[in-house]
Amino acid sequence: MQPKFNPNKIKVMYLRCTGGKVGATSAPFPKIGPHGLSPQKIRHQSLARELSGIIKEILGTAQSVGCNVDSCHPHDIIDDINSGAAECPVS
Repeated sequence: MQPKFNPNKIKVMYLRCTGGKVGATSAPFPKIGPHGLSPQKIRHQSLARELSGIIKEILGTAQSVGCNVDSCHPHDIIDDINSGAAECPVS
C-alpha cells in the first residue's frame, strides 16, 4: 500500500537535457520513453533567442504542471523577469 500524499512535502527535482546523436541499435537501451521514441525525436527545440526566453519556457512548463519555484508561483517570476526586477545571466 502506498503512503498517503502529503501536499506540504517539498520535493527537489533535477532536470537533465539529453541530446546529440542517437546511439547504435545494438546499444542496450537505444530507445527511451513509453512509446520507444529515440532521444532525437523527443528533443524540444527552443525558439528563444536569449537565455531569459528559455527560462520563461521552463517556468511556463512548471506553471502548467502546478509546480512552485522557490515557494513562488512561476508566473510571478516571469512577471519579475519581464519588468526587470529579476535579472537573468547572459549566456
